[in-house]
Parts: sequence; C-alpha cells; structure tokens
Amino acid sequence: MKVSTLAELPTEPDTVILAVAGDAAVDERFARLVDAAKERREVRTKAGHLATLHDADGTRVVVVGLGEAEKVTAEALRVAAAQAYARATEVGAETLHWVLPNDLPVETAVATGAIVEGTVLRSWSYDAKRKGDAPKDPKPEALVIVGGDEAAAGAAAVVANAVNWARVQQHEPPNVLTPTELGRRALAIAEDLSSPHLDVQVEGEAFMREQGMGALLAVSQGSDQEAALITAHYKHPDAKGPRIALVGKAVTFDTGGISIKPGARMHEMKYDMTGGAVVLGALRAVAELDLPLDLVVVVGATENMPDAGAYKPGDIITSAEGLTIEITNTDAEGRLVLADCLWHARQQGAEVLVDVATLTGAVVVALGSTHAGLVANDDVLAGELLISGDRTGELAWRLPLHAEYAKLMNSPDADLVNGSLERKAGSITAGYFLSRFAGDAAWGHLDIAGTGWGLGRAYAARGGSAYGLRLLVDWLEGRSKA
Repeated sequence: MKVSTLAELPTEPDTVILAVAGDAAVDERFARLVDAAKERREVRTKAGHLATLHDADGTRVVVVGLGEAEKVTAEALRVAAAQAYARATEVGAETLHWVLPNDLPVETAVATGAIVEGTVLRSWSYDAKRKGDAPKDPKPEALVIVGGDEAAAGAAAVVANAVNWARVQQHEPPNVLTPTELGRRALAIAEDLSSPHLDVQVEGEAFMREQGMGALLAVSQGSDQEAALITAHYKHPDAKGPRIALVGKAVTFDTGGISIKPGARMHEMKYDMTGGAVVLGALRAVAELDLPLDLVVVVGATENMPDAGAYKPGDIITSAEGLTIEITNTDAEGRLVLADCLWHARQQGAEVLVDVATLTGAVVVALGSTHAGLVANDDVLAGELLISGDRTGELAWRLPLHAEYAKLMNSPDADLVNGSLERKAGSITAGYFLSRFAGDAAWGHLDIAGTGWGLGRAYAARGGSAYGLRLLVDWLEGRSKA
C-alpha cells in the first residue's frame, strides 16, 4: 500500500475517513453532514461504531467512532484505522484520505504513525496455497493522511511492512519454512536492502558442534532438517552506546519431541518460530530506517521432532556456556535454543540482550493475549521496554526474577533442569533459566506465546501478529537517540 501525506484534502477525494470523538470538532467541510447523521443516529462517537455517508458532491465518507475525546490514545487510533480500512474495502474504495481529527490528546506525529500502522497491518493477508486463484475483493491501494506528519508516516509504513513480512513467515507451512529456508530468507533481507551497514551469515550444525552448542543441537537431533544459526551484524558509523543484541527462538515446527504435545491444534505449532521472525523483521526495519545503532541479531532455527534419535527426558546435555542441563521435558525446548543463542550473542560483543520467544503456555494462562511476559535482570532496561510497549500498544507485564525461583530449577545431577517438576511459576522459571546465560549483560526476555498468534485486535484479528516487533523498533529508536 502506498502511503503519503497532504496538507489539505483534494477537491474530489475517492474515500474520506473521518474519526469522531465526543465533542471534538470535525473537518468543517463535512461538519454539517456528520451533524445531520448524528441527529439521525447514523453516526455515533462510540468506539468502533462505523457509518458510511455521502456528501452533496457524492464523496464517500466513512465515519468511525473513537469514544470520549480526552481518552483517545494512539492505540485507539490504530484500532479505528483498521476498522475503517475494513469498511472501506467492503465499499470498494481505492484511495483512503484519512483526515486527522482535531482536539485530541495525541500529537500529530504519533497520530499519523498510529493510523498508518493500523491501516497497513489490517491490509495484510496471507497468500494461501490453493489450486486456483480464489476471487478476492479489491483492496484500497493508497493511504493519504491529510494534515499528517510526512516523516512519521514514512517511518510507520516501514515498520508496519516489516511486521507484515514477519507475519508471512509465521504463516508459511513448516514443510516450506524449514530452518535452512529461514536462513535463506534472512540472507535475502541483506540482499534486498543493500545496506552498507548490514551483514548476515548463516551457519549449520558443523559450526554449532565446533562452538559446543550442545543445547541447540540436542533439540535439533530428532529432525532430518538441519538446524541453522543466523547471525546478523548491523553497525552504523554514527552508532553510540553499547552493542545491542536481539535474540529470537525459531522452532519452525514443534511437536514437543518425546514429550509430545496433544494433537489438537498442533498444526499451529508452525508459528513457534515467531521470535525469530520478530527479531529479523526488527532488523529489516532498523536497516531501512538507517538508525544509528550497533546491533547484532541472533536466531536459532530448528525443528523439535520425536524420532529415534531425538533427545529424551533424563538426558544431560552441555550448553556452550558450559552449564549442564538435565532434560525433564523435551517440550521445554525453546529455552535450550535461546541458551546457546544468548551465549553466541555475547561472543559477538553484545552488552545488552533482549530475547523474544513463544516460550511458555504458562504465560497464556497468566496474561492471556493482552500482555507479553517480561523478565529482566536490569531495571532500566525493563523500564524502557515497558514504556515502548505502552507507546506501541504491544503491552508487556514484568514478572519477578526472585532468587527463590532458582530452587525450582535445581537438578541433583546437573547445573539446571530445563523444566521445573512442580507446576509453579512456569513463565518465571523459564525466564530464570535464560538469565543463567546472560552473563554480565543487561538482559530482558519477552515471552509472546499468548500474543504472537490470535491477538484478536482489529489490525491483527487472527493468525500471526508478529507481536513485539513494533515494541523493539520503538525501543531501539529511543536507544539510537540516547
């Protein structure tokens, strides 16, 4: 979708989007039209209410409610933009002219970015693999923000398109998106962007064995698909501050291994590579925005399968860190992948680490699809991530990293177990496990198991959401300005 801004509404726009909130003023050109429709109760300010009107010149006007004016947020605009896009698609609109509402407690640049994100994210759909081309309704091809901030619109489009790229990876069938195929697509990011600051490398299992990455290799050993270790370096000449690493779990299909999952909805376990897609998508956005950063991205890609060679409960493996791990549950595989990837990121010189993973079912029970779980060893880093979550609508909730939780991960025969034998604090103990591989770095962990798929918001109603990508880019942009 082409995104642009205009200072004023053109004489003959295709479709106009107006947002109404409480007593906030509407663009004077359409004030009478909207007021008359309010009297007929066709237009309401209730959040999410939609109406389609036509003015005397025949201009189509989609009106979306925002609720009380003083309570409108960027997220409310993001949702409203997605809802308006859906209605505009139903009526065959080609170009959407979004008129920024007046008298709202949201800055113009922020409002512009939110509307672009909500629209572009809602415009995404996965190109399903079918024998014939299913008939599709035509979609709007252009979005124009009237009175919007041009720079904010452009940046938001870059980030939203990166999210949509990541969502494609989430939806790809696992026989298509294998670990090595994800590696090829990571290489393609560098080729497509041609950034002089970006280099991507993909290593196979021979390299992992040389590095002693016994945790990642243990997960992979039950699959006939070779694991891939993706390492990207983005170093801008104007970068200041410490080297930052984003680390992603990319289990391209997760059966649970020998501790096999129930069959119901197992087909959705293709999305267990979401963390990897999120950090690669964030890398893509950072490079396209040319942010002055020193950034490393590490993704461990593998399948978790239950064949005769698979790792077993009771096995003791040795990670690249040198810590030994007793396997109590082969479905607690993501933390093993991340353990070696966090170590590898530190070997690349990273002093700040943030990992992203669909890690635990426990976080779904605790937080549902409203918040991601956050565990961190550094209060400043945790605070920054929480603020970026609030700004982007990708909310996170910090969980405690108390020393008491270490007891639940003790093993009589190894340094750690990979899963507590007690049904307590599953998301926190997983975070504690990962903290053992962060070394002296400031480290944060985002568990997106409840938010990465089936988010249920208007701009990501079903399927993949690539949750956390916009949060990370916002946080990295803030770091680049520090």
